Amino acid sequence: MKHKIAMIVLVPALMVGAIGCAGPSNHTERGAATGVVLGGLAGAVIGHNKNRRGAEGAAIGAVVGGLLGGAVGNQQDKNAGYK
Repeated sequence: MKHKIAMIVLVPALMVGAIGCAGPSNHTERGAATGVVLGGLAGAVIGHNKNRRGAEGAAIGAVVGGLLGGAVGNQQDKNAGYK
C-alpha cells in the first residue's frame, strides 16, 4: 500500500521536474505538459477511489489531459498569431 502511494506521488513529481527543465516554448507545449500532470494526478485519485486502480487511472488521465491541454494551448497560439 505504501509503495503504491509513493508511486502516485513520485511519478508526477518527477514528470514536473523533467518538464520544468525542458522549458516549453509555446502555449501548445505548455498546455500539453500541464494537462499531462494534472490529468495524471486527477486520474490516479479517481482510479484509486473508484476501484483501486490508481495506475490505470493515472495513465488514462495523463493521456486525456495531455490531449486537452495541447488543444487549448494550440488555440491560444493561433489566437496570438504564433502558428
